[in-house]
Amino acid sequence: MKNIKIILSLFLAGLFLCSFVFYYEGETEKIKWVTFQEAVELNKKEKKKIFIDVYTDWCGWCKVMDKNTFSHPVIAKYMNEKFYSVKMNAEMKDTIVFNGATFVNPNPKQMRSTHQLAASLLSNKLSYPTTVYLDENFSLLTQVPGYLQPAQMEPMAKYFGENSYFIAKWEDFQKTFKGEITAPPPPTTSPTH
Repeated sequence: MKNIKIILSLFLAGLFLCSFVFYYEGETEKIKWVTFQEAVELNKKEKKKIFIDVYTDWCGWCKVMDKNTFSHPVIAKYMNEKFYSVKMNAEMKDTIVFNGATFVNPNPKQMRSTHQLAASLLSNKLSYPTTVYLDENFSLLTQVPGYLQPAQMEPMAKYFGENSYFIAKWEDFQKTFKGEITAPPPPTTSPTH
């Protein structure tokens, strides 16, 4: 009888913990994505830096970055605090007016036609995904082409989000950075071809 009480108590404790874990996972913070035009309007009310995820619908690594990096709770929380985060399809069809200039997709019916604003933000180096950091006045801070894991993105976001770029070179900042995210361990064997 004593064993049954112990087993029942352990079972109930486990059930309670599982329900807490499932509740917590459901409440994970997500990045609050806005359009470029919304970021411009929001920035008029409260100045923040702008983070832009430039992607395409056909880009596999863009989807992986959405799933693995942008959904990470540390990344999502920080981006929501420090940036207006913009999702920008590099092949969008929208017309965007910004700083007196009109940006369009010159061949909207053609496959893989790049929007002028995306091309401008990427300095015509069309690589997807590319993350773009702008300051509060929409001046370019940097462009980072390629897939980034959460542990790679965290120091970069904090370098710009905390204004460390004013006082330290990236190389020096990176050497002393202590993040909340730990990198996954390196593979124990090399990949085979």
